[in-house]
Amino acid sequence: MEVDSLQKQYVERNKQEEQMSFAAKVALIGLFGGLIWSLIGYFAFYFHFIRVGPALALMPFVLGDWKDTYIGQLVGVAVISVLSIGVAFLYKLVLQKINKLWAGIGFGLVLWVLVFYVLNPIFPGLKSVTNLDLNSIITSICLYVLYGAFIGYSISYEYAERQENV
Repeated sequence: MEVDSLQKQYVERNKQEEQMSFAAKVALIGLFGGLIWSLIGYFAFYFHFIRVGPALALMPFVLGDWKDTYIGQLVGVAVISVLSIGVAFLYKLVLQKINKLWAGIGFGLVLWVLVFYVLNPIFPGLKSVTNLDLNSIITSICLYVLYGAFIGYSISYEYAERQENV
């Protein structure tokens, strides 16, 4: 009798885990990926490893000096966390089937190139890459690579797990 109740509990627990859709998990991965890595970016900015903090995300839209304070940095963290949900869905759309760490690393590098080269003109506080110091370049590349690896591997792993259970 006890075995039956344990099996029922196991089945119920698995059903509860399955209740969250893949899209919801992708959104959570994006949200927490943006939160974690932008907070680490803020610490890197605070300790002067990088010249631009998370408030960079506010530069094209917000006027005023408050965006250069720690409040602006924290609002930037929140904005990046929300934008990261869209980035996670982009990864899901393009690379979810590749269950390799290199795909996420490459994705992070592409994001870095997109922000620091392609979108550079819309960020008034961001110098061109040729005018940035080496610490800022290396630190930002590392942050983007780690962010891409986090997003990419988490989404690909979840996709592979769902394919096994089908």
